[in-house]
Amino acid sequence: MGHTATAKAGSGGLTATEHRLANGLRVVLSEDHLTPVAAVCLWYDVGSRHEVKERTGLAHLFEHLMFQGSAQVKGNGHFELVQGAGGSLNGTTSFERTNYFETMPAHQLELALWLEADRMGSLLVALDDESMENQRDVVKNERRQRYDNVPYGTAFEKLTALAYPEGHPYHHTPIGSMADLDAATLEDARAFFRTYYAPNNAVLSVVGDIDPEQTLAWIEKYFGSIPAHDGKPTPRDGTLPDTIGEQLREVVEEEVPARALMAAYRLPQDGTRACDAADLALTILGGGESSRLYNRLVRRDRTAVAAGFGLLRLAGAPSLGWLDVKTSGDVEVPVIETAIDEELARFAAEGPTAEEMERAQAQLEREWLDRLGTVAGRADELCRYAVLFGDPQLALTAVQRVLDVTVEEVQEVAKARLRPDNRAVLVYEPVAGAEDAEDAEHHENDDTEEAAK
Repeated sequence: MGHTATAKAGSGGLTATEHRLANGLRVVLSEDHLTPVAAVCLWYDVGSRHEVKERTGLAHLFEHLMFQGSAQVKGNGHFELVQGAGGSLNGTTSFERTNYFETMPAHQLELALWLEADRMGSLLVALDDESMENQRDVVKNERRQRYDNVPYGTAFEKLTALAYPEGHPYHHTPIGSMADLDAATLEDARAFFRTYYAPNNAVLSVVGDIDPEQTLAWIEKYFGSIPAHDGKPTPRDGTLPDTIGEQLREVVEEEVPARALMAAYRLPQDGTRACDAADLALTILGGGESSRLYNRLVRRDRTAVAAGFGLLRLAGAPSLGWLDVKTSGDVEVPVIETAIDEELARFAAEGPTAEEMERAQAQLEREWLDRLGTVAGRADELCRYAVLFGDPQLALTAVQRVLDVTVEEVQEVAKARLRPDNRAVLVYEPVAGAEDAEDAEHHENDDTEEAAK
C-alpha cells in the first residue's frame, strides 16, 4: 500500500511514496521529471557485520558474483545490456549493507528492473565453481591493488581492528582477509545468498522521470514471484561504551612517502542528533582548507602537508571520527600530535564560533543537497534510511536536522568524545625500500672510502 506523496516540512519539496510487495520487498518511489532519466537502487541488508569468523569477505565477494550472470543473463550480460541501453551501473559493499544501482534513460527503466529481479531470483542457477573462482581472484587482486600494495593502504583495516575489539562485528573490514577468501566454498556462497539475498531483506528505490503506476506494475511483475526467506540470523550486537577509555596505539614501519598520524575516535551512532553534532565538529576542525587543523598544521606551523578530519557514519555501532595527517619534511609525529591535542582541547573548552558554525552547516547542507539533487543520489539515500532506520522519508529532512543542531551541542560532543583516551592511533614511520637501502649502503661505503684517504 502506498503513502500519499505530500512534501514534508524541510524536504525542499521532494516527495516519496512507500509500498510493500506480498513477499516483503519494500519499494520507494520518487518522481522527478526534470530530466528523462531514472535511477534504480537496491539495498540488501547485509554487510561485513553479518559475516562470521573465518568467512570474512563474503559480502564483498557477493557484490562481484552478482555481476557474473543469472538464469537469463549470462556472463557479463548485465553490464552489456545496461551500457548498451545508455545507462551506468555499479555495486558497493560496506559494514552495514550491499547495494546495486543503475541510472538509465527513462524509457529503459523496465530493463533495469528486470535485470535486478533476475539476479535476485535466479543467481543460484548460474553460480558455479568457475564463476566463484573467477571472482575470488578478482577480489583478491582488488585487495592487493587497493590495500596491500599502496602506501597507507591497510590503515583503515588496522584502525578498525584497533577501534573495535576482537569479536566485535565491525572488527574486520568488508574487503576480508586473503585466508578467508581462499577458504570460502561454493556452498558457503550459496548459503550466504539464500540467507541474505531475499526480497524481504531488501529495499528497492526508483527515482526520476517515472510513471509510478507503471513502475509498480513492472516491480510486481518481475519481483513479485520471488519467494521470501525467513532464516536470517539476528546481527550481533555492535554497541560499545561511549569512549574507549584509553589510547590504543600502533606504530607501522612501511615504505611510505612521509610520516603520518592517523586516528579513529569513537563517536555517536548514525541517526542521532549527537551524530549530526559530531559531523559539524569534525567539519569545523578538519573539513577542508578553512578548517582549524589545516590552518594550524599546514598553513601556520607548516609541519604537515595534509590534514583532514571526517566522519564515518555507522548505524549499528559507534561511528568513527577519522583523522589523517601527513607530516612535512622531517617533522616528527609527536610535534603534530601535540598541536592536534592543543586544538581539540581549545575547541572543547571554547566551542565553535558563530561564523564557523554557519560555514560548517552550509558545507554539510551543500553536500546533502548534492546527493539529493541527483536521481541516483536520492535513490541511494532513500534506501539507506529505509534499511538502516526503517523510514525512507528521513532522507528528505536530513538537511534540516543538521541545520537545527546548536553550538552547545557541537561543543558538548567535542568535550565528551574528542579526547586522547578515546582514540585508536596509527603512527607511520617510513623505512627504506630495497633500492633505497642499496643506495644508502653504496653512499655509506663511498663516505668510508673518502674518510680513509
